Amino acid sequence: MEKLNIDFEAMETFLTTEGLDWATNFVFAVLILIIGKFVVKGLVGLIKRAMHRAKLDETLIGFVANLAYGLAFAFVIIAALSQLGVETSSLAAILAAAGLAVGLALQGSLSNFAAGVMIMVLRPFTRGNYVEVAGTSGTVEAITIFQTTLKTPDNKVIIIPNSNVTSDNIVNYSANSTRRVDMVFGIGYGDDLLKAKKVLLEMVNEDSRVLQDPAPVVAVSELGDSSVNFIVRPWVNTTDYWAFFWDFTEAVKLRFDDEGISIPFPQRDVHVIDVPAAIEKKKAA
Repeated sequence: MEKLNIDFEAMETFLTTEGLDWATNFVFAVLILIIGKFVVKGLVGLIKRAMHRAKLDETLIGFVANLAYGLAFAFVIIAALSQLGVETSSLAAILAAAGLAVGLALQGSLSNFAAGVMIMVLRPFTRGNYVEVAGTSGTVEAITIFQTTLKTPDNKVIIIPNSNVTSDNIVNYSANSTRRVDMVFGIGYGDDLLKAKKVLLEMVNEDSRVLQDPAPVVAVSELGDSSVNFIVRPWVNTTDYWAFFWDFTEAVKLRFDDEGISIPFPQRDVHVIDVPAAIEKKKAA
């Protein structure tokens, strides 16, 4: 049986030089990971508290916190590997190249992400608002990093990429607690103008949903082709807007009928001329 020769002197030299250095580096690498983890958690906690004080959206806070934690901890891992003697410059270059490739591949998604951050920071609307965006309108059901979800009055769900939301005008009908209702009513030229104005003012003032500040407006706005047009502009609470609009329009028709006030509609008079008779009449003249 072959005898196993062990060079104890070489082993002792390795343990007292290179082995000791490696063990020391390993301990420091572990300490970097442990301490770095606590430091990263502390920094992420500071970021979350700052974003909560700024009253940013919870979705954005969670996303940014997770992203910051991942990036910061990646630096901690690189630092620990560097302590162990691993060449990290090439690793950082590979990660940077991979990040660039992913960024180019996800240009559309990144633009939606950037738009989502803008929406959550600037808050042009919030969940529950009725808005008009990207050529459509509805109640905001959800706002995420990449898309906004609307629900239409007829219960359809519309999902809009955030880049489309921020690339056009945003109309928020729920931003303010009150809205002005703009209505136009026409009467015939033969009707009593002052009586019609008095009736409209009475109807506006009798409705409990109409606010007195700002004061409602009833005025003649136009002498049209076939009607004298009144503008009626009362202010109501935003939640009462459509109910008031529909109720008042119906009430005006019924009240005008009771008061004998006509509501003109387009009509055309046709005069039929007897051509032979007209020619004979012209010859006789």
